[in-house]
Amino acid sequence: MASVTENLRTRGTRVFVGKLAGTGVFDPIGDQVGRVYDVISIIRVTGAPQVVGLVVEVTNRRRVFVPISRVTTIKPGAVITTGLLNMRRFNQRDAETLIVSQLFDRVVRMRDGSGEVRIKDVAMEQRLPREWRIAELYVERVTKSTFGFKRAGETLLVSTSEVSGLASQIGTQDATSLIATTHDMKAADLADILRDLPNERMHEVASQLADERLADVLEELPDDYSVSILSDLQAKRAADVLDVMQPDDAADLMAQLAPKKAQNLLNLMEPEEAEDVRRLMIYEDNTAGGLMTTEPVILPPDATVAQLLANVRNEDIPPALAALAIVTRPPLETPTGKFIGVIHIQQALREPPQTLLGTIVDTDIEAAHPEDSISSLTRTLAMYNLTAVPIVDDLGHVLGAVSVDDVLDNLLPEDWRDQDAEITEAEMEGRING
Repeated sequence: MASVTENLRTRGTRVFVGKLAGTGVFDPIGDQVGRVYDVISIIRVTGAPQVVGLVVEVTNRRRVFVPISRVTTIKPGAVITTGLLNMRRFNQRDAETLIVSQLFDRVVRMRDGSGEVRIKDVAMEQRLPREWRIAELYVERVTKSTFGFKRAGETLLVSTSEVSGLASQIGTQDATSLIATTHDMKAADLADILRDLPNERMHEVASQLADERLADVLEELPDDYSVSILSDLQAKRAADVLDVMQPDDAADLMAQLAPKKAQNLLNLMEPEEAEDVRRLMIYEDNTAGGLMTTEPVILPPDATVAQLLANVRNEDIPPALAALAIVTRPPLETPTGKFIGVIHIQQALREPPQTLLGTIVDTDIEAAHPEDSISSLTRTLAMYNLTAVPIVDDLGHVLGAVSVDDVLDNLLPEDWRDQDAEITEAEMEGRING
């Protein structure tokens, strides 16, 4: 995570947290064991806040706690610890504050009466061997324009004793710094971060994400988190986010809401998007219809390989769906004309761009029915080495497709996103067989 104060430098025993975040963590013999994800402090009513430890991200995005007493050296580009890390997943306690995730962008008041300031970075200082405290805050004055909007003012470096309200936010806390540091993260990684935040902070950050980014994150979160975040948004904003979600994920989320609230959101959505969601909501959860999306890649037999490749380049199409195109008779919007077959992208890449899809279509792949079970879908995916299965009605019209990631999501336990979650072979077999 890059600092918002690149011009500030580590000075002796003083380290700016914005520069520390993302730094490699090494054991005494020089092997890297992870990287700094955040710094943990305890903010008391009186006295300088104490630094109690680091949150270190190790393999598989697992975040663990390292007491500050086990940190022997902090220097540019490296944090040295005393030895092996406790690999138990970090769980934040009520008294603890994560500096990057929770303290950055917090608004506090200057004790001299000069107004509000927003925290942009924090300097931690070593007082005794293996004992650190928060010494100074790099802040930005918050002023209001004639229209009442808050805007940035001058920046300054102040001690913690010069501000009040450090332990609590004045109004809704901005999330600009945290969102900026997660800009290049995959949606699944950002979802993992949100899950680890206190509930109020999670909602603040989620509400400030762009619609498309929030939609991607909601698709990666467990249902209870997604429902909580969506329910906290204003109805029009929630409908806008649902509009850009994959229809199957939006339908799953809507099914968790109270019927009256779900109907209200459907009425606020774009008519075409709402219609796709309504169609999916009629199917049972553990069926092909309950898992399918209505927006796979669909092309006619007289389209060319060049047109197919142009379609699958669309970054909004999930990779599992982009690996296979469905060929049908017109119309091409679901429900389509009669299903013909599929084109495997790997095969299309070996053909001249002007090749007609009808000449290379694979007609041996059997489409599934919306009432088919998860076990039936699993066998089809495995038998034909597919990343997606077309779904057709009784007349052979394509209704959508089920991707392998949605099948896996259904087979794994609800808490599979938790790094400590495990599932036995017997449990997996039970899920496959329903």
